[in-house]
Amino acid sequence: MSDKLSEKIEIDLLLDAIFQRHGYDFRNYARSSLMRRLHYVRQKNSLQHISDMIPKVLYDEAFTNQLLLDLSVTVTEMFRDPEFFAELRKQVIPLLMTYPFVKIWHAGCATGEEVYSMAILLEEEGFYDRVQIYATDINQESLHIAQEGIYSLENIRKFTSNYQKSGGKSSFSDYYHAKYQMGKINEDLKRNIVFSQHNLATDQAFGEMHLIICRNVLIYFDKQLQNQVFQLFNSSLVSRGFLCVGSKESIEFSEINPYFEALSSKWRIYRKQLPK
Repeated sequence: MSDKLSEKIEIDLLLDAIFQRHGYDFRNYARSSLMRRLHYVRQKNSLQHISDMIPKVLYDEAFTNQLLLDLSVTVTEMFRDPEFFAELRKQVIPLLMTYPFVKIWHAGCATGEEVYSMAILLEEEGFYDRVQIYATDINQESLHIAQEGIYSLENIRKFTSNYQKSGGKSSFSDYYHAKYQMGKINEDLKRNIVFSQHNLATDQAFGEMHLIICRNVLIYFDKQLQNQVFQLFNSSLVSRGFLCVGSKESIEFSEINPYFEALSSKWRIYRKQLPK
């Protein structure tokens, strides 16, 4: 048996063990990036084979929690891709403001930076009090960081630059207070945000959403899982609702493409069409 086939079997067994024991489904994640992360975990823990993780997944809770953290993508920042947020402010928010109440789902919110970016944008447009934001992620540790809303001042400086480039209307320092080389997001910005755990691979739709944002998550899924998640988003959106994905992601070749029109092809902002 070739080494590649043996490794594929080991990974399949490990992912099945994670799913059967803990309910987290990584079986349809893109294999290339998944393999890189698994080898990183293997080396970090001085293990000879990927299959050596299976007993740990079954019986070692601390190892499993760290493994899930390593497998989950948490790279994000506030006002990431400032032009995207400028486009939201210009094209999407005015249309959302025509509704009496709006529900927004940040799927795969990681450590919360883009969620707070949205809250700031809505606050500046005088619209936040008519909005409920649902921020979800598979990773409980990432959600804890998101709920705390505490980030390093080094990151805050980058966030400030992004905010200014996105067309921010105030001073970014109005939205956090600094202490001990950290910046903590103002509690008032959290007032309409609900953080909760949600697994895009296995969990159900969120109903009647007006805007869904899921950026730079789907690139880590294979085509089958991408289509499954796109169907989930389609089911979760109201008619004429908006879907935003990452700059390297697209619904163009997905099964839901006929049901959407591109509001911004560059920034992957789509609007659900009326039923025909």
